[in-house]
Amino acid sequence: MRHATLRQLKVFESVARNLSFSRAAEELYLTQPAVSIQVKKLEEHAGLPLFEQLGKKIFLTPAGTEMLRSSRVIIQQFQETEEAMTHFKGISGGKLSVAVISAGDYFFPRLLVEFVRRHKGATLDFAVYNREELLGRLTDNLVDLAVMVRPPTDADTVNAPFAPHPYVIVAAPDHPLAGKKRIPMTRLAREPFVVRERGSDTWHSMQEGFGTHFGSLNIAMEIRSTETIKQAVAAGMGISFLSAHTISGELKSKSLVVLDVQGFPLMLNWYVVHRQNKRLPPVAQAFKDFLIKDGAGLIDQFLQLEAQHRKNTFGPQNRRKTDAK
Repeated sequence: MRHATLRQLKVFESVARNLSFSRAAEELYLTQPAVSIQVKKLEEHAGLPLFEQLGKKIFLTPAGTEMLRSSRVIIQQFQETEEAMTHFKGISGGKLSVAVISAGDYFFPRLLVEFVRRHKGATLDFAVYNREELLGRLTDNLVDLAVMVRPPTDADTVNAPFAPHPYVIVAAPDHPLAGKKRIPMTRLAREPFVVRERGSDTWHSMQEGFGTHFGSLNIAMEIRSTETIKQAVAAGMGISFLSAHTISGELKSKSLVVLDVQGFPLMLNWYVVHRQNKRLPPVAQAFKDFLIKDGAGLIDQFLQLEAQHRKNTFGPQNRRKTDAK
């Protein structure tokens, strides 16, 4: 094992955690053949198979289980060493490792740009996941900070709210319920819903918003992409439960409308989350403070700018100019 590399251990750990070469490739931004090569090299160093395949699924061998335990210890030691070095660098020379649920990608990159503008020299390690994936990376100490709507209540984490996050029911403008007042939740049971997938923050928030009515809803489709959901709703395929932060442009362009449903909007919060005993690098602590102090105001500002940009780009006047050409 003396010639095994940290890269091989990290690739192996990802495959072992996901029990999937393809998912590990997506997570690590590698091709599947590249992942397979790294695992094969590690098996050659170990002199034993680390995985076995039964049908279409892969499983760890006993040697693979022991390799996973050792790999995590080694990776953790390297991470702790890197964090210790980061403390000496301070904010300007540090790397911010942060992940966010997918609803946040409509404004979060702008928050990061503003933070880096204020702290010259800080670098970013940023990714977007659904809730279950994000919690997994937090548990495995693969990110310093996680930004989500529903922080874990049964984990050893610090959860700090920094901005309100409303959820609404949306439909196409010509939907029969558009313009109706005080629609009861029971009425929505007749409508097909196009929603985010099980395990996502949005799915869990929807369960909370509808409470005892959730079980009677007609979930017609589950889709991992919020953009695809918006297109499906605009085309008349159903209604949806979405973050208000994801639809500002569609409301301005009038491709979607918010339904006036009793009990909505559902008002939740954005949280910045980290492990309880995590020794945050200075850059991560600075970003957490930045979110708590300025996050809410900046999110509102960014969403208004985005909505105005879409209106200017795709509004009626510009469409007429395009048609005239």
